[in-house]
Amino acid sequence: MSAPSELTPELRKKNWERLGNEKFDILIIGGGSVGVGAALDAATRGLKVAMVEARDLACGTSSRSSKMFHGGLRYLQPTPIPQFGLVAESLKERELSMHTLAPHLVKPLKFIYPLTIPFVERPIMFAGFTLYDRMGGAKTVPMQKHFSRKSMLKKVPSLKEKATCGGVQYYDTLVDDARHTMMVGRTAAKYGAVVRTSTQVVDFIKEGDTFVGAKVKDTETGEIQDVYASSIINATGVWTDEMQELAGVEAKFHVHQSKGIHIVVPRERIQSDSAICFVTDKSVLFVIPWDNYWIIGTTDTTWKLDLEHPAATKTDIDYVLAEVNSRIKDPLTYSDIVGVFAGLRPLVAQAGQENTEKLARNHEVARLAPGLVSVAGGKYTTYRVIGKDAVEAALEDIPGDVPESTTEETPIIGADGYWALTNRIEDLAKQYNLTEDQVEHLLNRYGSLMFDVLSYAEEDESLLKPITNAEDYLRVEAVYAAAVEGALHLEDVITRRTRISIETEDRGMESAQEIADLIAPILGWDDATKEKEVKLYRDRTVAEMNSQKVLTDEEADKLRNEADEVRPEYVDEV
Repeated sequence: MSAPSELTPELRKKNWERLGNEKFDILIIGGGSVGVGAALDAATRGLKVAMVEARDLACGTSSRSSKMFHGGLRYLQPTPIPQFGLVAESLKERELSMHTLAPHLVKPLKFIYPLTIPFVERPIMFAGFTLYDRMGGAKTVPMQKHFSRKSMLKKVPSLKEKATCGGVQYYDTLVDDARHTMMVGRTAAKYGAVVRTSTQVVDFIKEGDTFVGAKVKDTETGEIQDVYASSIINATGVWTDEMQELAGVEAKFHVHQSKGIHIVVPRERIQSDSAICFVTDKSVLFVIPWDNYWIIGTTDTTWKLDLEHPAATKTDIDYVLAEVNSRIKDPLTYSDIVGVFAGLRPLVAQAGQENTEKLARNHEVARLAPGLVSVAGGKYTTYRVIGKDAVEAALEDIPGDVPESTTEETPIIGADGYWALTNRIEDLAKQYNLTEDQVEHLLNRYGSLMFDVLSYAEEDESLLKPITNAEDYLRVEAVYAAAVEGALHLEDVITRRTRISIETEDRGMESAQEIADLIAPILGWDDATKEKEVKLYRDRTVAEMNSQKVLTDEEADKLRNEADEVRPEYVDEV
């Protein structure tokens, strides 16, 4: 029998029946970081919870971030105003995730901040980093450390001499955003939440002025049914306004979409012993270690086109290349780029405010009508707090007394026993005939659930071999993604359960057939379906790569959308 946290194909069928036959306390719309955070908060209070996602877990913003839980150092800047509360809250959540909730997924990350203005900048940054070090409660990472220009060039040999007059070392954290979101969703399922992807809300159900449910569509089969709940939480991120319009309610805030893009280059192209944080005229530029690669970004521009597929343009990529190349000795070129991804930030916008750089990163929660709550904005780092606040707002429509939130003390699945297992890497490698690097890889993706993953290879040792053209991943990980982690399509495995789509020069196209062969028996695919899935993935990848060769958002959007959707039933109406 599968565990409650296992998002199996069989559970998916059962959950469809539950959605139509049971009454829920809370129905959450959206399977990003906020949606799963709210689902976990509500489920651990003992509430009856359902969470539906139109596509895949973390399919939008929550798989396309800078891969960090960070305090938001730049929000301490005096203009427009310092956001002390946001930074303190973020730092507290960063620490909580790193050492209690998800130590297997959230890792300390050492940063270097190059100083560029002699004499004047160092005392200013000392004051800022002192605030950063001391806000948010206790810390287990080291405090700031200052370096001379000579020491900086030793720590970051790739830096141009003129790009620094010294530097400051500080810490934030690294996280695979899509994997973290999926694991939080599975944890919510463990505590009783009905979690279902490819399930789109196409209408709302009202009794008078009160929202009592929603009409949902299974985008895999086209089936439609009604789901009833005492309260509904709209946690759809950049789709917030669309969902509020579908509900026909007067919005108390709107969401502005800000596009941020990142490029991925091989690790050997930049010599540094830590991540790097540069400040540009338009944004912050991070150079973040990602296994054998660096992730470099980001941008901050308005996006008003397809919300599902924000496209990185040549203009965006040129900007990132120009900014990083102005600071390093050996310039990066297009031939160095292994992967590119673009995401949208759901910023809470004020009327008439168009400059995304000036929009606050605070989140907003509003009860729009009896039975309907909207939540938007905020930072990935504070997903737990945002989810908690959304549930608190929804409680007004839930009868009876409801316990206080417990998510501050509820570890994510896989966290239990993680620290002990890190001390056994050598023994585990011998036990399973793996390399120590492979064991460490598994621990940092699954934590103590690595044994569940490896159990799928007990009768087929070939599953312990690496995936062809994506050797950082074992074949059993693809199997586990479909069997347990809720992946329904090839794209789900290559882009979110793994990161093959941004970690290989071919963007996963060469691995697609092998992965399709591995997951087909689990998902019940015949040869025609396998062929279709591989073609859809390759077509989508080619369309994305073509969109990155043009200059404007409009051109890139048109090229990206030449590829067919993997979820063909996904539509905007019943």
